[in-house]
Amino acid sequence: MPTTLQVIYPAREDAVFDYDYYLETHLPLVQEHWGEVIEGVEVTKGLASGPDVPPAYLAIATITFPDMEALDKAMSETGGVIVDDVPNFTNVRPQILIGDLIHG
Repeated sequence: MPTTLQVIYPAREDAVFDYDYYLETHLPLVQEHWGEVIEGVEVTKGLASGPDVPPAYLAIATITFPDMEALDKAMSETGGVIVDDVPNFTNVRPQILIGDLIHG
């Protein structure tokens, strides 16, 4: 069963998020280290949490792996390189959700 790693960046008043760096540097870093083991990457930029309500999240990245073993291997081998890059584009500590893809 496919496994997803969702990286969720909560919005807050003092949040900084460099979308250009994220798209031009961080995502290619993910592709460089995990490209052979991932099935896909989707990123959603938060716009709103309802009519006239600011977004609760700056961005949510969903990375799909073929299974939990592939995710575990990727994280153990090169996850640190990717995590260490996070402060280069945001001052927000991301939340993580690992799950089974049950529809998609």
